[in-house]
Amino acid sequence: MRIANTVNDSIVDGPGLRFTVFTQGCPHACPGCHNPETHDPAGGEEISVEALAQQLKQNPLIEGLTLSGGEPFLQAKECARLAREARALGLNVWTYTGFLYERMLAANQPDWNALLAETDVLVDGPYVEGEHSYNLRFRGSRNQRLIDVPESRARGEVILWEQKDSLSHFLVPES
Repeated sequence: MRIANTVNDSIVDGPGLRFTVFTQGCPHACPGCHNPETHDPAGGEEISVEALAQQLKQNPLIEGLTLSGGEPFLQAKECARLAREARALGLNVWTYTGFLYERMLAANQPDWNALLAETDVLVDGPYVEGEHSYNLRFRGSRNQRLIDVPESRARGEVILWEQKDSLSHFLVPES
């Protein structure tokens, strides 16, 4: 797969210590994007899913895998394979996308469905610069949603993810 880079110990791309993969290539080109270097689909570097899985396994403190971008759904088949590897290790999977969840379901693309099936939390929607706030947790703009994918799939409606740990009352409230 083609990636821009990885971060072995992210604390901003989901809860806990995370292994984050920034995929290369993005059709959204959101103004004010935090990762504009990931837009060019020919940029970055090629790396195998197996090599990324090995990197993931090297840090025993990792609690989850985050697939960011770029746009992970442009490489959904490979991202789904990596997500399966993470889940086999007992890790949770977060995926960021500029697409809307409802649009992805309606498209019914097999590779997208495979990645959604391996995703615990989907952060959906394009980054909107006018909706940016530093008080938001795990997302860049207010329009983006943190979707509990397994619960949403089970209930047939969008269910937003909520932090379920005892430290959440110490965090800055979202606004």
